Amino acid sequence: MLLALISIIGYLMTILSTVVIVQFILSLLIAFNVVSLSNNIVSSIWQALNVILDPFLRPIRKILPDTGMIDFSPMVLLIGLRVLQMLLMGLASDISMAGM
Repeated sequence: MLLALISIIGYLMTILSTVVIVQFILSLLIAFNVVSLSNNIVSSIWQALNVILDPFLRPIRKILPDTGMIDFSPMVLLIGLRVLQMLLMGLASDISMAGM
């Protein structure tokens, strides 16, 4: 049961990491005028991604110093998620070894 819960949490963190990368790519496309926020579909996707990620990025932005135009909070979030995934996998490994 606990291994299944750890697996589900790891899967959700993988999905969140993918959403961060998609938002980063979309922000580059918007910055270089490849796509425009005046397009309703692009605007809707952008707003949805921001609604999903803002609760995770806002506390990181409060901690990080202001770096001007470059926002390092997505990178910090990705690193944090990866560290958590590694810790969860280690915990899952310890649990499975104890169960044998």
